Amino acid sequence: MEVLLAQPRGFCAGVDRAIEIVERALAIHGAPIYVKHEIVHNTYVVSDLRAKGAVFVEELDVIPPGSIVVFSAHGVSKAVQREAQARGLRVFDATCPLVTKVHVEVAKMRAQGREIVMIGHVGHPEVEGTMGQADDGMYLVETVADVERLAVRDPERLAYVTQTTLSIDDAAAVVAALKRRFPHIAEPKKADICYATQNRQDAVKFMAPQVDVVIVIGSPSSSNSNRLREVAERFGVPAYLVDSASDIDPAWLEGRARVGVTAGASAPEVLVQDTLERLKAMGARSVRTLQGVAENVTFPLPKGLGAAANEPVNPVRA
Repeated sequence: MEVLLAQPRGFCAGVDRAIEIVERALAIHGAPIYVKHEIVHNTYVVSDLRAKGAVFVEELDVIPPGSIVVFSAHGVSKAVQREAQARGLRVFDATCPLVTKVHVEVAKMRAQGREIVMIGHVGHPEVEGTMGQADDGMYLVETVADVERLAVRDPERLAYVTQTTLSIDDAAAVVAALKRRFPHIAEPKKADICYATQNRQDAVKFMAPQVDVVIVIGSPSSSNSNRLREVAERFGVPAYLVDSASDIDPAWLEGRARVGVTAGASAPEVLVQDTLERLKAMGARSVRTLQGVAENVTFPLPKGLGAAANEPVNPVRA
């Protein structure tokens, strides 16, 4: 059995930055550091940070006034920002800059008097944060069928944005449906689906035809990890999402000569290495990393979390 390893895979710049923000806040200010929602959607990462003193909450009213809170990489609504200010919380915003870009787009589009259609998954925190950038004039669609049912006030004054972690192919189909129904709909100057989501989906499209089964490392709550599994399945290849190496069922590998492995943008490389070790124990004789895009994107940290932390090592990324 041979293992083919997708490239790129795992952490993106936005996830790297978000985890580093929590790490540095803990190093500088000490525990507890409160985090609004899971900093990223990965069980291993959240458990690691919780052990170091991060406290993950869904509502701000459980945080003592004057405490430090980190907003997750998914972003938050204007209402949450106002509530944090009213409660006297010190905020470090770990919203991915590519999500913030979408928030800025929403503000500009509403200022132009346009209603906005957001393409995204109902209930996802990124969607809730983006929808919460405007008090009204926003609609959420997830499928082509949703577009067909959509009723807007003025079809001539319409725009759209998308969740950053969608399936590229699914989003394209929804955009096409929007343009058919609303020919004058305005689009973002640059596509909202982030570079890392696209690169990881492209890597799976390259890998899937070469393997007999695909294992995607990522938590069930991770949107981009679920999309990687779906991309592989569209090639007719069985694909499984695992939170850790222990989730791998030996039955998946029976009769398989080549196993493809990738990881979602919120899954650390340590989980990839654990998976490779388990596959070797289950009969894999070689591991080959496929060619792919080299990523060198970095995002700056918020003010107050610079060199004062003395560059703390983040074991999550080791």
